[in-house]
Amino acid sequence: MKIKSLMIPDPITVTKKTSIEEAIKLMKNRGIRHLPVVGKDRMLIGFVTLADLKQGLIPAMVSDLRLTDIMITDPVTVGPDDDIEGAARLIYEHKIGGMPVVTNGQVVGIITESDILRAFIDMMGILKSGSRIEVAIGCEPEALNRVVQIIQENGGDIVQIGMNATPSCDKIYSFRIGSAKTNGIEDALKQAGFQVIHDA
Repeated sequence: MKIKSLMIPDPITVTKKTSIEEAIKLMKNRGIRHLPVVGKDRMLIGFVTLADLKQGLIPAMVSDLRLTDIMITDPVTVGPDDDIEGAARLIYEHKIGGMPVVTNGQVVGIITESDILRAFIDMMGILKSGSRIEVAIGCEPEALNRVVQIIQENGGDIVQIGMNATPSCDKIYSFRIGSAKTNGIEDALKQAGFQVIHDA
């Protein structure tokens, strides 16, 4: 999935002339926590968060502290055609809550950790009713295909497949199945020689 399918297009932005008080008010009124700071033609020059702005509010009232003094001048960015997996990795590695989406330096969108979390929840079918079965697949090249076939032959509608990050012969696959009783599927998998680790 690409960033452009998740990002908030044409996000609210501020300029370096915006005061800290104005930026905070804008965020509160619009229910947002991140603001790209742009120059001419929406070219990205910085990025501010609500937490940063709140920390700078009192100093700004008693001194000449400006938005440009607290903004991130070289923010982490992504492009609209980047994959969400890459964006999720950046958010995790840099411990940030959101990023501007840019094309040739121009702000075209914004994506937040909430947008990415929502995408992964949708992809994994977490909010859909159903069951989960975890199966140790082993090393056989056709084992995964066989497990999928067994699940489908026994009335399981596979919504999502995931796996743990272990060496190939120790992989455990998690199958999220649409509303279905798992007893028959579990029995069929065991009869075929597969180890069922967990079902829910």
